[in-house]
Amino acid sequence: MHIVGAIVVVALGAYIGFAPGFIVLFAVYMVAYVLVLRKMSAQFSRALTGRALVVSSAVTVVVLGLVIQAVPYGRSHAQAPITGEPKWANEETRELMVRACFGCHSNQVEYPSYASVAPISWMVQSHIDEGREAVNYSEFATNPGDAEESFEVVKEGSMPPAYYTRFGLHPEARLSPDEMETLLNGLRNTPGLTENGD
Repeated sequence: MHIVGAIVVVALGAYIGFAPGFIVLFAVYMVAYVLVLRKMSAQFSRALTGRALVVSSAVTVVVLGLVIQAVPYGRSHAQAPITGEPKWANEETRELMVRACFGCHSNQVEYPSYASVAPISWMVQSHIDEGREAVNYSEFATNPGDAEESFEVVKEGSMPPAYYTRFGLHPEARLSPDEMETLLNGLRNTPGLTENGD
């Protein structure tokens, strides 16, 4: 029963977009926890009731939740200076990119309030770190990264990733078909954002 619960939680974490490292750590924790519970229940089967298991599980989650708040990763929300954006085809292209992409691919990230609470802060910061590493439009002039793939990944629908707007998150990043067409035309006409080098 506990193993099934652990698998469900890990699968849900992957679906929501938790960082792979977090999922692995959580899976290890869940397996260890299940093994301890099994050992305890074998030794104290008469004394350990279902209610005691629920209480001990709740206490463990609360204590672990408090302890992980001491990990500073994901709380500084530091933003490097802007060294130069692409020469956008027009202002509308930039506005659509800000809405759909700058949440992870810029030095102008607007962190949501929940991005200061672990482990959500870890997930948010991990996505931003990965996004900036791939391409950071705020540092395009000094380090374009994979910017030439911008048009292609937007066209194929892999950006923004599905988890970014799942469960009503980041509604501003959900572009209508007309907005998507406008964005693609703008990216096509912005130097450095297509693979053919335009």
